[in-house]
Amino acid sequence: MGNSGYGNIMRVETSGASKKTAKQDGLNYSGEEASHTMAETDAERMEEYRSMINRVGEKYEIAPALIAAIISRESRAGNTIKSQGGWGDYNPGRRAYNAWGLMQVDVNPDGGGHTPEGDWDSEEHLCQGTRILVHFIKRIRNKFPNWSREKQLKGGIAAYNMGDRNVHSYEDVDENTTGEDYSNDVIARAKWYRNNDDYKA
Repeated sequence: MGNSGYGNIMRVETSGASKKTAKQDGLNYSGEEASHTMAETDAERMEEYRSMINRVGEKYEIAPALIAAIISRESRAGNTIKSQGGWGDYNPGRRAYNAWGLMQVDVNPDGGGHTPEGDWDSEEHLCQGTRILVHFIKRIRNKFPNWSREKQLKGGIAAYNMGDRNVHSYEDVDENTTGEDYSNDVIARAKWYRNNDDYKA
C-alpha cells in the first residue's frame, strides 16, 4: 500500500504542513491535518489528471499518490497557474517565471535549468517532473547510503524542491525547503491521496 521501487510513502514519518504553508488556505492549524485538508481541497481538480498520474507512477515506479501530492503542493492541481498558461513562481529580478507546469519544473537557468517538455498539464510534463524526482531520490541514496529506503525517499522529495546539495541531515531535512516543510507536507498529502482517492499502490 503506497509502495514503489523507491520506498513506501505510508511508512515515511511526517509532521505535515507548517503554519506558514497552512496560512495559504487560511487555516488556523498546521501539521498533518492541514496537509490533509489542502489535499482534499485539490481532490476534485486532481481528478482530471488521475489516469495520467497512475500511468506515470507505474512507468517510473513511483507511488501515484506522491505525484498527486507534489501537484497539490506545487500548483494546487493547476489552480494557481492556469491563468498564467502553466507558468509559476515569478522572479522579478529575471522578469520571468521560475517554474513550469503542474509539478512546477524548475526552468531558472540559475536553478534546475530544465527545458519544459509538453503542455503544462500533459502526461509528457508529468513524466519530466517524475524523472526529476527519481533523479533526486537517487542522488540522496548515493549521498546517504545508510539511510533507510523511506528516509531516502523523503530526502529526495526535499531535494526536488531545493536540490540535493541543500539536504544535510534527516533530522533537518526541510530546513532549506520552501516553508521549511516541503517533504513533510508532500508526504502527508500523499498519504491522504493514497487513503482517500483511487491512486494505485
